[in-house]
Amino acid sequence: MSKAELARKAGVSPLTIARIEKGHSCRLETMRRIILALGFPLSDKHKIFLGD
Repeated sequence: MSKAELARKAGVSPLTIARIEKGHSCRLETMRRIILALGFPLSDKHKIFLGD
């Protein structure tokens, strides 16, 4: 899945995805949207957002 497609599915901007990839923090709701857009259960947060 491309970054643009992930952003669209998660309902966030591509800039938000880029910032997260660079290590910037994000809101819990943004994390939730990204996890679900990737098709993971919320319990897998630690696999997607390392260090959070």
